[in-house]
Amino acid sequence: MQSYTKDQNSLDYRQVAHEEHLTPSKLDLSVVIPIHNEVESLPHLIDAIATTLQASQLNYEIVCVDDGSRDGSTELLKEQARSRTDLQAVILRRNYGQTPAMAAGFKHAQAPVIVTLDGDLQNDPADIPQLLAKLEEGYDLVSGWRKERQDAALTRLLPSKIANLLIGRVTGVKLHDYGCSLKAYRAELVADMNLYGELHRFLPALAFIEGARITEIPVRHYARRYGRSKYGLDRTFRVVMDLLTISFMKTFLTRPMHVFGLLGMITMVLGIVSGGYLTFIKLFLNEGIRDRPLLLLSVALVLAGVQLFCFGLLAELTMRTYHESQSRPIYRVREVVGSGRGTS
Repeated sequence: MQSYTKDQNSLDYRQVAHEEHLTPSKLDLSVVIPIHNEVESLPHLIDAIATTLQASQLNYEIVCVDDGSRDGSTELLKEQARSRTDLQAVILRRNYGQTPAMAAGFKHAQAPVIVTLDGDLQNDPADIPQLLAKLEEGYDLVSGWRKERQDAALTRLLPSKIANLLIGRVTGVKLHDYGCSLKAYRAELVADMNLYGELHRFLPALAFIEGARITEIPVRHYARRYGRSKYGLDRTFRVVMDLLTISFMKTFLTRPMHVFGLLGMITMVLGIVSGGYLTFIKLFLNEGIRDRPLLLLSVALVLAGVQLFCFGLLAELTMRTYHESQSRPIYRVREVVGSGRGTS
């Protein structure tokens, strides 16, 4: 093995000792961190992760995804990546948002287990071994629970509690803290997820759709030391919209015709019944129907029903094309026991 002193290439002796282990086939863990304007936090965070994982004797890599930072984080990450053997810097062309940044991190991670956390030092890297130990109990995803959260009560804690209750009720995945970025995943789980929009906060729900076994454990949480929070009350609207998307995906991902076709049939039946009533009073009771609002309603209901039914058919075809074009199965096999060859 090639040796270096601490001065050569600015490598710390701990990183040099770790160098020979950093091959994809031997990695135990990838730590994925989306970064956006965290130049002051970055050095402390990377050192804390390295200290924790080296003490645990894990072969690891740190994948930092710079999401269009403008405070010097990009330059710092590049410098750190050139001088460290355990760090990979993925630089995005512009600010895409946290979900695309996490997707990029998942794409570049090479270990069989992936841990994610924020870049603002509010998550404690010392909690990573606990997540990994819980994952080894047979879970596919272990989520952190910031039981004693150090955030503003009105602007962060209250909206978060309401969102967690609402998300848990809609998705069926009961977690105390959906918003905690400190999570551990099996790599094959995230490989099946196509992230888009702002679905990063719904990763447990997406994993549940894939048939994952999910749990959570309490983790530490600290007040922000540097910079400002990137979250505001404006994300409440985005959470609600994404929640509707997840709810639909959970129930009708592979059978959209069941919802749109049903609504279309109900609407058409109502339109036909009301139209039949108007026909009856016109032909048998000789009453005028031209000025009745019910006539317009009947026509509108029939037309809406036909449109919903056709929309369901198009959605069904679209989903079939989606699955077939990506060779994406509509089921997941957890394990196969036995050879199935019978006896000779």
